[in-house]
Amino acid sequence: MEQYKQLKFEHQQALDIRSGRKSATFRFFDDKNIRVGDSLEIIDKVESDNPASWQKIGTIRVTEVLEKLVQDIYAGDWAGTETYSNLEDFLQTMRDLYKQPIELQTPLKIIRFTFEPYQKPLAFLNEGQDAGQLPDEVKLYADGGSRGNPGPSAGGFIILDMNDVVLRASSKFLGITTNNQAEYHALKGGLELCHKDHAKVVHVYMDSLLVVNQMKGIFKVSNRELWPIHDAIKKNAEQFKSVQFTHVPRELNRLADAEVNKALDAIKAEN
Repeated sequence: MEQYKQLKFEHQQALDIRSGRKSATFRFFDDKNIRVGDSLEIIDKVESDNPASWQKIGTIRVTEVLEKLVQDIYAGDWAGTETYSNLEDFLQTMRDLYKQPIELQTPLKIIRFTFEPYQKPLAFLNEGQDAGQLPDEVKLYADGGSRGNPGPSAGGFIILDMNDVVLRASSKFLGITTNNQAEYHALKGGLELCHKDHAKVVHVYMDSLLVVNQMKGIFKVSNRELWPIHDAIKKNAEQFKSVQFTHVPRELNRLADAEVNKALDAIKAEN
């Protein structure tokens, strides 16, 4: 699984990234430790004070990282970044953004990147925000992963409406399991939440061909350890008007994959 960090941009900056006018950014106090080769998900803060309007518009691949002091920035460093009337204007903008003192001797990173847009921007709600009852018909993207197989594992899922607005996002650390067990737990958790919040028709998308085909009855469940959870999910599915399973490539399941990594990284940080 590919792990995605995130960078958030004001709406105009996000538009400039999408159009290709912006291909670099300045970053102070880099808590994400951004390096060449990293992939980062880009968030468009459509309305800065309204997180429900924010959209995941695509990913960037970092191609160059320069580290220097503000006073050492030269004309070529500004290529592909925002336009400022003068250096003091830049400093004040950065102070307002970071809420920290930034002076000529402050170190920064100049990060250059290439941008790959999602086919359709995905809006999302803040974690923990009460979104109310789900629509009758929803999409469920589920993913699970194990770092070791078996090893530390997590399941994650997202629930979207039929216009691809993300309504729910969740992840859970599962302890030591296999990849397939983690995939099944993610699916089970997603369907349980869909039922709890009154969805009636669920379109399930997973990048595990094994799980999708087992749920569709194309493959037999030969692993005895998967029998109980497979049977539980089959019973859960009977509570809906319709549940359809579709296999998708991994790159179309990135948001659920990000939920998996979030849970695994949180446990790693605690240990």
